[in-house]
Amino acid sequence: MDITIVDIEVKDIRFPTSLKADGSDAMHTDPDYSCAYVILNTNTDICGYGLTFTLGRGTEIVVQACKSLSTLVKGQKVFNIFQDFASFWRKLTSESQLRWIGPEKGVIHLATAAIINALWDIWARIEKKPVWKLLVDLTPEQLVSTIDFRYITDLITKDEAIQMLKENENDKKRRTEFLMKNGYPAYTTQVGWLGYSNEKVKDLCRKFLSMGFTSFKVKVGQNLEDDIQRCRLIREIIGYQNKLMLDANQVWDVDEAIEWTKQLKEFKPVWIEEPTSPDDILGHARIANELKSSDIAVATGEMCANRVMFKQLLQAKAIQFCQIDSARIGGINEILAVYLMAKKTGIPVCPHAGGIGLCEMVQHLQMWDFISLSGTTANRVIEYVDQQHEHFENPVELRNACYMPPITPGYSTKLKNDCIFNYAYPDGLEWQRIFKQQIFKKH
Repeated sequence: MDITIVDIEVKDIRFPTSLKADGSDAMHTDPDYSCAYVILNTNTDICGYGLTFTLGRGTEIVVQACKSLSTLVKGQKVFNIFQDFASFWRKLTSESQLRWIGPEKGVIHLATAAIINALWDIWARIEKKPVWKLLVDLTPEQLVSTIDFRYITDLITKDEAIQMLKENENDKKRRTEFLMKNGYPAYTTQVGWLGYSNEKVKDLCRKFLSMGFTSFKVKVGQNLEDDIQRCRLIREIIGYQNKLMLDANQVWDVDEAIEWTKQLKEFKPVWIEEPTSPDDILGHARIANELKSSDIAVATGEMCANRVMFKQLLQAKAIQFCQIDSARIGGINEILAVYLMAKKTGIPVCPHAGGIGLCEMVQHLQMWDFISLSGTTANRVIEYVDQQHEHFENPVELRNACYMPPITPGYSTKLKNDCIFNYAYPDGLEWQRIFKQQIFKKH
């Protein structure tokens, strides 16, 4: 039977994380972790679930963009999509009128990611495999056929990509067994939100140390003296045998980034993340060059708009750690292109995962990379944030600070029904309760 997409549902799901300063950083001071949530309904009992991460206000715009793109998806036979996925991806991102409000960036690309993520989820459910295993089991030729190489062939070609994947074919079984036994190492950002008190930061550092974590990230960039105090406080608890990373979330100009980060070099950070505008390729390159003598690397990618910008960051040696985000660029197809470019340029990928469903999704991608492409976890780690996992039917599982491979079919993206009932915006039960409280306080 042909499996056909007959309808697309799109929901605005928001969590009031700003009430406790969860997720707060120098740029995003009051985030409400949210997502545009896509459900692909078919003419069978199989559905696909995808999402793209947002911070509250504006989610309704992404929802509308998903609806605008839905006309390109409704009525499609899923196996026709998967047999020539790169062509379908280009069709979605190159619709002659909608492309004008990108192209391949911003709201329209966030919506693309939600739909593409749902398509991979449905493919994995049909194959009865988790997405990481679906990716691993594709032949090099099949996997490369899902990627649109337009604009990146000056760095990597299809033939080069196929050859890189073939070089790792023989050892995939051993690496899969290693992963199933040991999991994939994680680092935590949960200790470092900027809105947290010092006491809360200390308590969280102790908690995550007891869970086996050895790598910690702290938000910086609002006040230098506060940053020095916060880094010193965290180092006193985690020691110097563990790793510390810094994240400025784009607040600095280039010169300011260099000077501010040098003021924090005594705390021996592994990297400074998003030190300036995510669009400033040459600025990142200059920062990376200036910080080399301080032994501080540059990391970025969570707000990188598309594979072309990643290509330039890699070509310009502007980053030493590549941070893909499972919902920022156009879904798995485009993310695979970034992994391949990073492999060719020798830059490790350390995914961003601070947000709804991001941990659930990026674990699949990084596990595929370990088994099929990079073959190592050296200098590689997945971000972990301890929030909203309970709302997913198949949440991440951590053991001794390592992500354990999912075994349930799909992309781990399906939300529980009660989550939608409670947190759909603005009519969800939890939001109605919050609105009533706010009205009561005003009076």
